[in-house]
Amino acid sequence: MKIAFIGLGNMGGPMALNLRKAGYAVKAFDLSDEACKKYAAEGLAISRSAAESVADADVVISMLPASAHVEGLFLGSGGKPGLLDSIRAGTLVIDSSTIAAATSRKVAEAAAAKGIAMIDAPVSGGTGGAIAGTLTFMVGGETDDLERARPVLEKMGANIFHAGGIGAGQTAKICNNMLLGILMIGTSEALALGVANGLDPKVLSEIMRRSSGGNWALEKYNPMPGVMDTAPASKNYAGGFGTDLMLKDLGLAQENATAVRAATPLGGLARSLYAAHSLAGHGALDFSSVLKLLQKASS
Repeated sequence: MKIAFIGLGNMGGPMALNLRKAGYAVKAFDLSDEACKKYAAEGLAISRSAAESVADADVVISMLPASAHVEGLFLGSGGKPGLLDSIRAGTLVIDSSTIAAATSRKVAEAAAAKGIAMIDAPVSGGTGGAIAGTLTFMVGGETDDLERARPVLEKMGANIFHAGGIGAGQTAKICNNMLLGILMIGTSEALALGVANGLDPKVLSEIMRRSSGGNWALEKYNPMPGVMDTAPASKNYAGGFGTDLMLKDLGLAQENATAVRAATPLGGLARSLYAAHSLAGHGALDFSSVLKLLQKASS
């Protein structure tokens, strides 16, 4: 099976590498020359363009930052043709970006008109999960298309959930990330309070992890530097999942909540706090760096 992989960021790059390690013929592309050079050095075949990468692909996987990038890639923009014009009929497209469900449905409809199947399959699990191949995929699309994609997804993830029709994966993802954003703020707030009172953050983290406050941030992604060596917090908040990406996802959640008249007051507050953190110049740092905002506010 030949796979085209477009988008070699913190998540996409390791995912593409796992597919190559699993024995698939992978042709990758990213607009960043730096990303292309990095993953070429790790053994990925890099194409000169997205169109070149999909020329003979059986499966096309995209992992891009936002709705505009996905729509522009597949449908075209600024007078430039979209990638759907270069993909053969019968090819399966797997979009693992986190975008608006409406965008997934729009692109899938255009793909279907050209005989191209598409599923939306956003992921959870962070960069650690991308590297280890233990991601969770939340899939929207037809059952037959998911089953066709499953052998590929299994090389990148440990959990695959069928959320419903096209766009349902995106809806599940924004619900998950809204909760994640809220949990990270709550965890950071509690740790900042403890440290302000002289507690050792490692001791406090372990107490809360094994108590009723336990959550994924405490277990896998502690926001306090020095508590967890593998977490971005212990690497000056480099890599990981950027604050601006979390802000984007929280914005998608609020747009969706408005559309369906759902009450998400904590999601709205979380978005405001991440927006303030981004405006303070921390948009490129991992989202767990929101701890800095809370520590500054309490100092």
